[in-house]
Amino acid sequence: MSAASVDVVLVHYRTPHLVRPASEALLADLNGAGIPARLWLVDNGSQAADRVGWLGLPLERLEPGGNVGYAAALTLAVRASSAPRLVVVNPDVLVRPGCLPRLLAQLDAGAAAAGPRFVWDEAGRFLLPPTEARALPAELIAAAASRGPRWAWLARRRWRRHARLHWQAVAPLASRSLSGALLAFRRDAWERVGPFDAAYRLYFEESDWLERLRRAGLPSVYEPGAAALHLYAQSSLGEPAAAGWFAESAARFRQRRYGPRFAALLARLERASFCADAVATLDRPALAADRLPGSAHWIEVASSPLGFPAAAEPRAPMSRDWQLPAAVWDRLAPGSYWLRAVASGRELGPWRVEKRA
Repeated sequence: MSAASVDVVLVHYRTPHLVRPASEALLADLNGAGIPARLWLVDNGSQAADRVGWLGLPLERLEPGGNVGYAAALTLAVRASSAPRLVVVNPDVLVRPGCLPRLLAQLDAGAAAAGPRFVWDEAGRFLLPPTEARALPAELIAAAASRGPRWAWLARRRWRRHARLHWQAVAPLASRSLSGALLAFRRDAWERVGPFDAAYRLYFEESDWLERLRRAGLPSVYEPGAAALHLYAQSSLGEPAAAGWFAESAARFRQRRYGPRFAALLARLERASFCADAVATLDRPALAADRLPGSAHWIEVASSPLGFPAAAEPRAPMSRDWQLPAAVWDRLAPGSYWLRAVASGRELGPWRVEKRA
């Protein structure tokens, strides 16, 4: 192995205050395991005053000259680096102890790429969802969810099976539903299938790349023993173009993955106007125990009235009131959020709660 057995790449955009805590968590994890590494920062946009807070960090900064997008920024760092193993991470991700060693162990065991379990809060109560399944049946049912309550329920049921397969895993799981927010991969796999497609300005670039791994017969692995706190979407919160980038990337991915006719069908299905009504509107993200009778529940929080994808907390039988962690609520963008409780396939809710600006 080279002097640096892994190169870690942070792609930064408009989150200068997150660079130091993310870097310090990475360094603590690597140093604690005795893993030699180089840290690279691809700076898609910062001011001189922002960089004062990075002084003293062992970061090798690359400046592409503007916001070139996530995929192009990563490619720039991969070309500048030399280690046989790489990790790409967003500054809004804080790795937990043992996260990187476990991911790198999966690469050493033969995986081309590996991703962790993401939690939403510091206590690890809430699990963030894996990337949605990118296959014809799953995409079709997900797109049809907007056509009526029955379709929406079927889509949530299918999505829950996919999410809980990952959430309840106790051993590494073959999966393509990994997130570019934190992804470890081997350089030889990158060289074999090529870089992330820079035409994806944001979103879907990792799904496209992982699909190319699959077609090349290269395995990707979800490692539930590797955990990371994801502060979630901090770069895109203040970016008005983010929704447009998502739509463009989704259309590009679908055309490439399924062909133009099926991509057009999915777009038509999603234009339907059904929107699930909330049972009640809450003044804060909390539920009284008497609303949740019976057995153990999963409490789900979604930004879509359709209810998926969602973060979820597994709960024992409800003997006390439930409340979303305050730190999570404070980080969320203004807007509406929908809560559901699910036990033995039975849904309670939804309840809508509004986050004020």
